[in-house]
Amino acid sequence: MSQHPSFSRGGQVKQRSVLKRFERIKLLRKRGQWQEGRYLTSLPKTKPEE
Repeated sequence: MSQHPSFSRGGQVKQRSVLKRFERIKLLRKRGQWQEGRYLTSLPKTKPEE
């Protein structure tokens, strides 16, 4: 059985457009938009860094 072409990119990794929760919090802290004591759910939408 052969593999789908999307699995064999040869090391090319496309940047994800969706961040995980811990990545979003880390980015918000870096930007100065995170307030301590805030709920971890209902985070604002954030775009990944370029």
